[in-house]
Amino acid sequence: MTLSTPLLAAAPLVAGLMGPALIGAAPGPRQADPVPASHPARQPAAGPAAGRPAATPATSATEPVVEHVAAHTAAEQRRVLDYWTPRRMAGALPIDLLDLVTGGDGLLGGLTGQAPGRPRQAAALTLPAPAASKLPMPRRQAAAAPAAPAASTIGARWGAGGAVSRTTGRVFMTLNGADFVCSASTVKSANQDVVVTAGHCVKDGAGEWAQNWTFVPGYGSRGEQPYGRYAARRMFVTGPWARKADDDYDIGMVALAPSGGRHAAEAVGAQEIAFNVPRGGQAYGFGYPADPPYRGDHLVYCAGRLRDDPYKQTRDQGLGCAMTAGSSGGPWLTGFDPATGRGRITSLSSFKYTDDARTMYGPYFGAAAKALYDTAQRS
Repeated sequence: MTLSTPLLAAAPLVAGLMGPALIGAAPGPRQADPVPASHPARQPAAGPAAGRPAATPATSATEPVVEHVAAHTAAEQRRVLDYWTPRRMAGALPIDLLDLVTGGDGLLGGLTGQAPGRPRQAAALTLPAPAASKLPMPRRQAAAAPAAPAASTIGARWGAGGAVSRTTGRVFMTLNGADFVCSASTVKSANQDVVVTAGHCVKDGAGEWAQNWTFVPGYGSRGEQPYGRYAARRMFVTGPWARKADDDYDIGMVALAPSGGRHAAEAVGAQEIAFNVPRGGQAYGFGYPADPPYRGDHLVYCAGRLRDDPYKQTRDQGLGCAMTAGSSGGPWLTGFDPATGRGRITSLSSFKYTDDARTMYGPYFGAAAKALYDTAQRS
């Protein structure tokens, strides 16, 4: 099967379609190779090196949770927050485009351990129609949010406010010398510091950890940061993700440092999180997509019924959703009340199959996710 080609929307890149490969012009990176039929790489970070702590070593080949010490001291946390100038934040790209930008040899170099099968890619790269023009896709913004949230949509601006507009935020990080964005959400935790996101928004599978990791809850349409920004102090991923980038376990949790003397949950609240819930049912997915037709400046949501992976390559569930790159790690909530903006996080945006731009897949939160959460909230 021919792999579809994403189009880049972020300001530093000018994208065009040239057969199966993407041609991008950006500061520094070489032309991207054609995307292979595997989960894209998330390859080493190369942020400021001074004072960077080392990763906590794994203790076993089957360790269920793998941990990394991020910005440990107040000075390191301040360095991380100072790194994110308005210009850097505006120029950060969706993490899903990492290998197209850097040509990295992480997961694209065969570290997934996946058997050949149906091609898939990280969450929501924009896919052209089969007869798409070779001209770059024009940038356009999603339509204004409707007066009341819909029970079924593949992508609409969230305009109903409520808790979800505060607990969901953008993530900024550095990987392989380039700056990237993802999405994440606060969750209720004993330390009031935990956010949940995709594993690939924290660690490059069997490769390196992200640097300069910062969470901005309630990110505004003009870059506003109404609740401040929070540097990561400790990061956690599941063992299967750290060992072989297993899509079934593409889950990351991060313990944040307080900001302005307040824990993140104190400033914005937090969503409930649940594990081993019945499969299927109604869900709402949220995130900050940044690839066309979105620009990363509005909270967007999808809503509908969950269904199993029809190709049986993963235990993930699918949600009808056309959100694009940048939405990776955004929370999926069940039992969601649009009036209050509260629900239970039971999955997150992880990947799409390359020939289906209208379905997002997210990992099932089972025992591994529970172990991850328990470890993170005790940190």
